[in-house]
Amino acid sequence: MTWTVRPETRDDFPAVHAVNAAAFPTEAEAALVESLRADPDAWMPGLSYVAQSPDGSVAAFALLTRCRVGGAPALALAPVATAPEHQRRGAGSAVVRGLLEAAREYGEPLVLVLGHPEYYPRFGFVPASRYGIRPSFDVPDEAMMALVLDDSAPVPRGTIEYPPAFGV
Repeated sequence: MTWTVRPETRDDFPAVHAVNAAAFPTEAEAALVESLRADPDAWMPGLSYVAQSPDGSVAAFALLTRCRVGGAPALALAPVATAPEHQRRGAGSAVVRGLLEAAREYGEPLVLVLGHPEYYPRFGFVPASRYGIRPSFDVPDEAMMALVLDDSAPVPRGTIEYPPAFGV
């Protein structure tokens, strides 16, 4: 299947909410997206993407917001959601790839994700601990991952500071 990947628009907000609500057991991720949109310190214009199915509906969503590592700017990838009827068809991978490419074009140096260690390495993510990066809470080492987008910039070390909406 071919997925059209593009930045989210205001018109997509209801569909993005529905995708997040359907993809996760609760509406917490859908509420997280809305909270992050309202946080000018976290929100990164142009780094909220959707994958459209051939009929034009939103099939998947991925979001990058500002976080910090040891005080240096980085990005947090969360949430990533695919509507259940489109899962395992490449929509999620397509939207993540498109979003990471946009971040690279924006000149962002580093992306962090807390996620499935079987899924995110396909995009180049490795355990964040390899760079001396750690969250402020306990998670399995292999689940906290980092992707360096700019090899010319030094990779910051230290503790990840997430936007308040994450509640950590």
